[in-house]
Amino acid sequence: MPILEQESPKGHGDHHVLPKLPIPTLHQTLDMYLKCVEHLVKPEQFKKTKAIVERFGAAGGQGEFLQEKLMEKREKTDNWVYSYWLDDMYLSNRLALPINSSPAMVFPKQVFKDRSDSLRFAAHLISGVLNYKSLLDGRSLPVDYARGQLAGTPLCMEQYYRLFTTYRLPGLKKDTLVTQTSSVMPEPEYIIVACKNQFFVLDVVINFRRLNESDLLAQLEKIVKMAENTEEPLPPIGLLTSDGRTEWAEARAMLIKDSTNRDSLDMIERSLCLLCLDDTSGAELTDTNRALQMLHGAGHQKNGGNRWYDKPMQFVVGADGACGVICEHSPFEGIVLVQCTEYLLKYMKGSPSKLVRASSITNLHTPRRLHWKCSPEIQERLASSAHKLQRLVRSLDMDVFKFKAYGKEFIKKQKMSPDAYIQVALQLAFYRCEGRTVPTYESASIRRFREGRVDNIRSATVEVLAFVKSMTDGKAAVPDAEKMKKLWDAISAQTNYTILAITGKAIDNHLLGLREIAEELNVEKPEIFSDETYVSSNKFILSTSQVPTTVEMFCCYGPVVPNGYGTCYNPQSDHIIFCVSSFRESVETSSAVFIKALEEGLLDMRDLCCKQNTAAKPVTPKDGATARNGSKP
Repeated sequence: MPILEQESPKGHGDHHVLPKLPIPTLHQTLDMYLKCVEHLVKPEQFKKTKAIVERFGAAGGQGEFLQEKLMEKREKTDNWVYSYWLDDMYLSNRLALPINSSPAMVFPKQVFKDRSDSLRFAAHLISGVLNYKSLLDGRSLPVDYARGQLAGTPLCMEQYYRLFTTYRLPGLKKDTLVTQTSSVMPEPEYIIVACKNQFFVLDVVINFRRLNESDLLAQLEKIVKMAENTEEPLPPIGLLTSDGRTEWAEARAMLIKDSTNRDSLDMIERSLCLLCLDDTSGAELTDTNRALQMLHGAGHQKNGGNRWYDKPMQFVVGADGACGVICEHSPFEGIVLVQCTEYLLKYMKGSPSKLVRASSITNLHTPRRLHWKCSPEIQERLASSAHKLQRLVRSLDMDVFKFKAYGKEFIKKQKMSPDAYIQVALQLAFYRCEGRTVPTYESASIRRFREGRVDNIRSATVEVLAFVKSMTDGKAAVPDAEKMKKLWDAISAQTNYTILAITGKAIDNHLLGLREIAEELNVEKPEIFSDETYVSSNKFILSTSQVPTTVEMFCCYGPVVPNGYGTCYNPQSDHIIFCVSSFRESVETSSAVFIKALEEGLLDMRDLCCKQNTAAKPVTPKDGATARNGSKP
């Protein structure tokens, strides 16, 4: 099912005005691919890979044919890689959304005196959401411009317009990203409120008038009473959305056989967003525990069923003060989530809560509870979903760490890119833990182009390997000046690859396009894509992303492979927040061990810079390594 796009905004930043994503030359990508993988595989394996790549890129060969077909596709589409990338990254992925896919933004800890206090916060938050949505509806959101390297370039804004209009529909083999189009006569706008594993329809616009905060609070109070006064426990249907995508698609097919269930599903799927009113988790509200509460709700016995993971935006307000947003990642990137949530937090701080009963709409209808009819098969599915979610909850090893020794201002004083520097530190930490470098993913925005999403910065470069070895393998034998030169080389390599990625010249999207167009044309699968090196180079043991914020909050997510780490970082002027995740079921990983190595590495890198600053001026970096003040635009 195609993604239905809304009409594009007019003016500067219009995605039709932006350039199309380029396609690098075949040999540029193949040469870079070999450079990226040579030091990550054994010599005999690399020799085999090199021969396969050379055959693929030979004149008149398979590679040239596929490149030509990809160029033809580029002429006919706004973005030649978008649908391939969306399917590969998200829609064809069969893993459960919580932890494996959906990131969360964790708000500052709130202090609520009682449940009424938390509901006032929720009403204020939803009021901000409706304000933000009105900006989107009016297409009056200001255009984003790139910061850091190549600053000032207008960026594609289409992702913002999917925040409250999309839904991820589960499929047996592949999900569908459904985007609602606006009709001439808009239907009443509403949100879904989840409370005690039940779902309620809360109209936020009645007779073309938006509910004010007093109205919203009154309705939320009714919902809480209704949820508490249930005579018998209702099935926690939301748990089904936490299951693997194929299992959820099968369960949904069973549900829609009944008209009551069809109506309830339709109401959830067409809603603006979810508001999850969570019960107290019972855990101390540390940064780590608040992150866990957002990511999985602490399992089916706590708030794990008080969710609907297919919705792009789920705002969580916990009775104990754990608050934030969980997002279904397929419609938009982290920066869009950051911009939206920063708007909301600033709105709530700068706009006092307006709870004036006098101006309320009279005769507000009681919010409607959604009902479900559960067959024995569905009951079995619920039990299975609960069991699998619990296993994920037990396995997730999350550690939120605030590194306080220094932040991005110190790094900038070294004339280094903070993002490149932190990426090198992550490589140093992993090498000290495992004695090797591994395929690493760092997301890089390609929003300079129409419908641009991301490409991958491959941070595990040969230059970073040389540096981490100099800091670890008999490090006393390597003079500090030599270590500093290697650090500059590593920073420079990372910076240069970042520039290639944000300008559409990295390798991952290009190789994906060549692979997918071969399948589309039903030609024999090229050997390059079944080669052990290609397969292993796409298992990202380190999955990383910089998600900077200007207000006090942080982003977190899970690993993307069973034996890997998810590492999200937020560089501030005098500290850096790291959210490191791994799975306890893997004997290879430990978030606490990784954090310890990361802290030591960051201190060692600071000491090296300080020593070299006092000894002599640092080695001049290559090709613009000093030019960048941040990572992605």
